[in-house]
Amino acid sequence: MAYKFERVIGKKQINLFHEFPAGLYSSDLHWIPPLRFEIENIFNPEKNRLFEKGECERYLMLENNKIVARFAVMNHSVRDAVFDPPMGGLGFVEMMNDQAVANGMIGFAKEWHEKRGYKKFRGPINFGENMNFWGLLVDNFDEPPIYGMHYHPPYYKELLEKTGAVKLDDHWSYKREFDMPLPERLVRITDRIESRPDVSLRPIDMKNLERDAEFIRGIYNKAWSEQDIEEREHEFTELSQDDVQLMVKQLKPIMIPESVLIAFVGDEPASFIVCVPDLNEISAETGGIIRWWHLPKVLRFKKRAKHLRTTVYGTLPKYRKLGLEALTFVRGIQMTKQAGPTLEYLEGTWVSEKNWLMQRSLEALGCYHHKTHRTYYWDI
Repeated sequence: MAYKFERVIGKKQINLFHEFPAGLYSSDLHWIPPLRFEIENIFNPEKNRLFEKGECERYLMLENNKIVARFAVMNHSVRDAVFDPPMGGLGFVEMMNDQAVANGMIGFAKEWHEKRGYKKFRGPINFGENMNFWGLLVDNFDEPPIYGMHYHPPYYKELLEKTGAVKLDDHWSYKREFDMPLPERLVRITDRIESRPDVSLRPIDMKNLERDAEFIRGIYNKAWSEQDIEEREHEFTELSQDDVQLMVKQLKPIMIPESVLIAFVGDEPASFIVCVPDLNEISAETGGIIRWWHLPKVLRFKKRAKHLRTTVYGTLPKYRKLGLEALTFVRGIQMTKQAGPTLEYLEGTWVSEKNWLMQRSLEALGCYHHKTHRTYYWDI
């Protein structure tokens, strides 16, 4: 089967890149388009610093002038080198239910990487933070995706695995309804931790966002580069000052301060958790496109949001045995529930199947595993 691969460059092709999945999922009640501007930021060299040491190209795959798939291929000299041999990447995959299409897409990705000296590549991944748009949904297709997480139909798994895909890693999402009571024992432990004279906790200061964003960045980079589970450190991508300032700028209009907490030991920022309202609720209403007339809707959103996503968290390694993670999680649930009475549930995402420490902590809070996103690799 002869396919044509058209690189996405111009405005028309960009629109087709976004419109193709909209047509693909037209009868699927659970799919929600991601916010288009966020996807475009990933592919913009002026807004994505990963282009400094890497490349990313996206393509439309056509048969008889009809789009049958879309995808992106990528490499990065630093991120790929943590694997032996280095692994490039494939992401933002959407395709027709046709094995020949899947085979053709993977064949193109193999040739693209082979020309650049690669012997393996992995996917689906993102040419950006690994906390967003990463992995293939392989279970629970009966709920809409939460902000920053992919939704895929069941047939993607079957098609990709028949192309020679080998499982690399699974990441789990955990769910917790806000009306569930917290375990009394855990609340007592949290009270005891917070009663220590050297421990304090507060929401992010909306009047000093840049300062607090730097506190969070410092904790995150230290915490995730020195993990208790050493084999997980290859997943870490350091947050730059520009990264975190852009994140804060984008989230400021919809941020619930009580769901972004920082714990201190003495005067030192020691632990944090960042949760954000589910922006997919807005995207579902606007078709993924934010226009100026949608701004009032965005600004009012945090007062009517139904879902909350835990995006990132961390504790300085030297303070991991103080129970600060429990403090930020328990107080986060309590304070957010009070500040956001319309919230129905929170979803904690991007928990590696290897990270039994975090799994145990979340389950102690009453959270339960309800989705899995899988990353594969292919040999060339």
